[in-house]
Amino acid sequence: MEEKLFWVAIVSGAWALVLRGFFKKPERLKSPVLTAMFHGLWWGVVGVLAGWLYSAYKERPDLLPVLMSSLGAGGFALGVLWRYLNRSENAAEDILRDDLEWADTGFSSILLAAFIMYCFVQAFKIPSVSMEKTLLVGDHLFVNKLIYGVRIPYTNKRLFKIRDVKAGDIVVFRFPTTDESSPHYGKDFIKRAIGLPGDTVEIRNKTVFVNGKALSETYTNFADDFVKPPIENGPPQEILQMAWEEGRIPEILRDNFGPVVVPPGRYFVMGDNRDRSYDARFWGPMPQRNLKGKAWFIYWPLNRIKIIR
Repeated sequence: MEEKLFWVAIVSGAWALVLRGFFKKPERLKSPVLTAMFHGLWWGVVGVLAGWLYSAYKERPDLLPVLMSSLGAGGFALGVLWRYLNRSENAAEDILRDDLEWADTGFSSILLAAFIMYCFVQAFKIPSVSMEKTLLVGDHLFVNKLIYGVRIPYTNKRLFKIRDVKAGDIVVFRFPTTDESSPHYGKDFIKRAIGLPGDTVEIRNKTVFVNGKALSETYTNFADDFVKPPIENGPPQEILQMAWEEGRIPEILRDNFGPVVVPPGRYFVMGDNRDRSYDARFWGPMPQRNLKGKAWFIYWPLNRIKIIR
């Protein structure tokens, strides 16, 4: 979302420059058609951006063309109509200067919000049951993005890192795929870090073992009473490791999995609701470059406000 806010700020700033150029020739303000078009275009752009952000927030790409076209057209029509309904002597200048003020405010405030979201803290809404009962569908929380360091855009380098990921951290990350046809492409996921780089992870009858030791996991939730049995005469460990790193593990291995070794710069992450979680068991290790931050605290609903552990 922070990337989208950045581009919204850039569009607002660009429109402010256009309007400043418009004001350099006062005779343009005497044209009702020209001023109406400029006012309508501004609010049409606002409608397009609002539709873009809303569909992204709701994770509904199917709504994108409908919202952008309808809100853009509606904003343009209302902008033009509003100009023609205001026919006082200074109406054109007043209206366009209001637009300039909105554009300037949008540029500065939205750019600041994008910077804060990219570097320090981000709001996140739980979209699925994969982390129940630790986190419930609809929980709104803040993500601490500074703790693991601020990633330099288009690189894998991070600045101002406070600490590395620890086992047990609940982390937010960009889903690791470059396949734009994937329904998860570009989406943020939230899971618990189970295995760190170099750890050996294995699951036996739903119990997780890290480096040969069973984890004591009081936070887990199992929706199914049955255990999917291990595959007899399964593939050699080397083949299993390769299949896992390539994200080719079948769902049948949900309860009896591994062992696999977490590669350098990657993490093994799982949902607390183990039987209803699409996690690293199936799509492979989570790259450190996809890491966005650590879940911090729930701020909504009010009866669930708490620090996340």
